[in-house]
Amino acid sequence: MNPTRSTPRVGRYLCEAEREEILRLHSGGVNASQIAKVLGRHRSTVTRELARGRTTHGYSMRAGQRRADAARRGPRAARLATNLALRREVQAGLARKESPEQVAGRLRVDFPDRPEMHVCAETIYQSLYVQARGGLNRELTRHLRTGRSMRKPHRRPEERRGRIPGMVMISERPPEVADRAVPGHWEGDLILGSTESGSAVGTLVERATGFVMLLHLPERHDALAVQEALVAKMTELPEHLRRSLTWDQGKEMANHVAIAEATGLEIYFCDPHSPWQRGSNENTNGLLRQYLPKGTDLSFHGPGLLDAYAAELNARPRKRHGFRTPAEVLDDLLLTHHKHHGVA
Repeated sequence: MNPTRSTPRVGRYLCEAEREEILRLHSGGVNASQIAKVLGRHRSTVTRELARGRTTHGYSMRAGQRRADAARRGPRAARLATNLALRREVQAGLARKESPEQVAGRLRVDFPDRPEMHVCAETIYQSLYVQARGGLNRELTRHLRTGRSMRKPHRRPEERRGRIPGMVMISERPPEVADRAVPGHWEGDLILGSTESGSAVGTLVERATGFVMLLHLPERHDALAVQEALVAKMTELPEHLRRSLTWDQGKEMANHVAIAEATGLEIYFCDPHSPWQRGSNENTNGLLRQYLPKGTDLSFHGPGLLDAYAAELNARPRKRHGFRTPAEVLDDLLLTHHKHHGVA
């Protein structure tokens, strides 16, 4: 059979005339792709219709029409509107500032044998933004990381003048750092507050786990202030979690030799204008802007608040860890290390 276009496309859904044409062409041995071209439809539309109308005697246009009508018989109730237990879990995750993907992934970890407690991230977004879908209050969108472009480097022009003596560049960093197989390798940077306040917050992210620590820099962020805060925070960690630190070439790291001596860290510097070389840190800084808005006085956020922000981030499930949290992954690494070294 030589298929020719004889039935014009009339709407979103297949009509009776199109089903008649599908029956005629399919009975004549024409494949789904050719039928789709004749009808001006996508191939998957025809393929689904052939499956929908399949009977023991082949394709039936009446069966296809009947099943299509049944599928469109009124909207189905949204899962988040009818399953109250599921809705409470989703709302709690969003209130913890977890993304819809993190919420959905963690539900599968927490309820592996209860499919009624599983929901996809897109369903959560739909419930939040399309109120007709029902379920979630639009006010929960304030917890989402939305309306923000990708974070750009915050180095000021004067901070790029000259080179820091004795820098070891990222090109000399061992391969074990890049593959994230060994814990104890960190990335660091500053989040700057308003110019008038001179405040900043130092951010540290462990590459293997995504574990976050924050440095309180309320009045200044020069080399000495960063050195003191960094040494104090890093020496809280066991020695095997202080292997290396990768930073950009900001002047706040001018005392890197003293920092290395005090902490045991090997310190490496990124190439100029290359924030992707600290990808984990850049991503974390973007998340932290939910807590530390741009252009504000960051001295307001004392050490206790900063520790609380870090704890929230460390309790968020991560896709790359099978939706386990950075804190859980780090605890496992510490436990494994203690067992291997005979520590009770």
